[in-house]
Amino acid sequence: MRAASALRAFCLSLLLAGCASSGNLTSGAPPAPAPADDYLIGVDDMVQVSVWRNPELSITAPVRPDGKLSVPLVGDVVAGGRTPDAVAKDVQDKLGAYVRDAQVTVILTELRSHEYLSRVRVTGAVRQPVSIPYRQGMTVLDAVLAAGGVTEFASPDRSSLHRKSGNSAQAYEVQLDHILKNGDLSTNYKVAPGDVITVPERVL
Repeated sequence: MRAASALRAFCLSLLLAGCASSGNLTSGAPPAPAPADDYLIGVDDMVQVSVWRNPELSITAPVRPDGKLSVPLVGDVVAGGRTPDAVAKDVQDKLGAYVRDAQVTVILTELRSHEYLSRVRVTGAVRQPVSIPYRQGMTVLDAVLAAGGVTEFASPDRSSLHRKSGNSAQAYEVQLDHILKNGDLSTNYKVAPGDVITVPERVL
């Protein structure tokens, strides 16, 4: 009897493991979007370099095709492929020869180079499937509203958020009906660049 119970438990564990690896939606929250500071600057991105108390040294300019920015006093600084913080430190170090206690900040004002990859897409039973530019702080609800909301044929609580991580992708449950009708924001996740939100149709 004890051996049979153990066998049943073992078979159940195998079944659960198979379900977990079958690609079904997960009810857990997706990983948080990468902070803006992790973004790598690209060619044609618009960058603002600000030097505290020295507005004449501050500039706003696109990154040139050679990946560089031209900063007053400093000259050319490599920006392409680097984070804003890394570029700010580089400019600050070089300005040290001219400006005492230089404090530099670098802000991305327009993401142009990665604009296509950074888009958020909403597909399925929405009034207007869209591909919209990612904005920091954007949520699932923001994206769905940009698509005109769901249609009368939608099954909102079977919606999902698809996020790529490395070479794999994960889907997360989104209870869109709870968000839209009940104000339940527990699955109103913040989106990340490249996310795809799908709203399936009802099964008739």
